Amino acid sequence: MNNWFTISNVEHIDTPALAVYPERIQENIRILKTFAPDIALLRPHMKTNKSPQVAKMLIREGIALFKCATIAEAEMLAEAGAKDILLAYQPVGPKAERLATLTARYSQTIFSCLADNITTAKHISTVFERSAQKIRVYIDLNVGMNRTGIAPDAALELYKQLLALPGIIAYGLHAYDGHLRDVDLAVRAQKCNEAFAAVEKLRDQIVQQTGNIPAIVAGGTPTFPIHAQRNGVACSPGTFIYWDKGYQNILQEQPFLFAALVVTRVISLPAKDTICIDLGHKAIASENPLTNRVTFLNAPDLEPTGHSEEHMILKTPAGSTYQVGDVLYGVPYHICPTVALYDRTAIVTDNEVTDYWTTQARNRVITI
Repeated sequence: MNNWFTISNVEHIDTPALAVYPERIQENIRILKTFAPDIALLRPHMKTNKSPQVAKMLIREGIALFKCATIAEAEMLAEAGAKDILLAYQPVGPKAERLATLTARYSQTIFSCLADNITTAKHISTVFERSAQKIRVYIDLNVGMNRTGIAPDAALELYKQLLALPGIIAYGLHAYDGHLRDVDLAVRAQKCNEAFAAVEKLRDQIVQQTGNIPAIVAGGTPTFPIHAQRNGVACSPGTFIYWDKGYQNILQEQPFLFAALVVTRVISLPAKDTICIDLGHKAIASENPLTNRVTFLNAPDLEPTGHSEEHMILKTPAGSTYQVGDVLYGVPYHICPTVALYDRTAIVTDNEVTDYWTTQARNRVITI
């Protein structure tokens, strides 16, 4: 329905607020499963939602594997009942000790992490050996994003070195290709397959030279439908759960629904054809250009012209009659860092806020 996003009791909601719509989350999980021939190989990334309630929704739908980026997200997942958690981050410095504490506390959960160099791998091994544990380690591969990882053609020797470390289990390969965002799915798939060829070559070398068959985790939201078609390869979409305007614009083959919105109010009418709302930098992700931060479902013609910590300035179309107190419902262009700005989310059911969920893993530390 056209007004699915409106909140009947919005007068009780202080703004800016993040509103989450569980029925639409449920539909996004259903859509996700249609992309995967084998849902046992879905490993959703929890960086977007950071919510134990969402984790439990996924678990109830048969999702067994999870991925996250922080120790707090891993702890949240373990507490929610996740049985297999990949920390898709290389634990440098004290993070290794925190991870060892976490794995000891949740000993019935399988944990893994990343490494892309022998120095860090030795540190992880030492920490886990000292605590009489072992942890699965995936080699983080750089398949073109140039953010983290080791080149696949240089990773065979690292894998062999990992085999000799007592505190870790050389378990798999991790290949995140988040730089592949072509609107044309055929072009995106071609680039994805070309990048993944080096991963397949490395896997075959590992099998031939060690006898081990490494597990593979690949992709993010833009490429997960491509990787989902590969036999035995786990894929890791994250943004799908709430969706956002940025990915809707790019990934036109993915019919996910907006399930999280920012709710904001007009707080001032400072000039003709200008309004100010309470959606500042602290309320919505602001790394994109000003015109690519939010679009309003009930006011798509508003044009952002200024942004500061607590305010957003918008140009209004001629003849507009906005008043102080008017409510706007915005779709973020980038939902993941937007969620991290809110300590709780307003839960909307049948157009009414009925509850609040804590954004538990937005904190750097929960208990560990």
